[in-house]
Amino acid sequence: MIDFDTVFVMGTLFIGLPWIVLHYITKWKTAATLTNDDEALLEELYQLARRLDERMDTVERLVASDHEDFRPTRRLSADDGADDGVQLSDLERLLREKREARR
Repeated sequence: MIDFDTVFVMGTLFIGLPWIVLHYITKWKTAATLTNDDEALLEELYQLARRLDERMDTVERLVASDHEDFRPTRRLSADDGADDGVQLSDLERLLREKREARR
């Protein structure tokens, strides 16, 4: 006769443990991907950063026109190769391709 402890241990080993492992593998794989909401948020933040950069350029031009000794700080631009990552022009091209692929 099989007692309750044996059934519990066998159920835990052959059903419970694999279920837990597969559950967390699935959670791990889905957490590593960007959702559409994440992509939309990143694009919105990128557009906001571009607008803020344009505003900074305008403010620097206005201050430079009023004060001859003003020297604007060096910032990264689309043409600047000072950053080690992806160029802004490449990022804009990738965003355009992504938008076109959605349509």
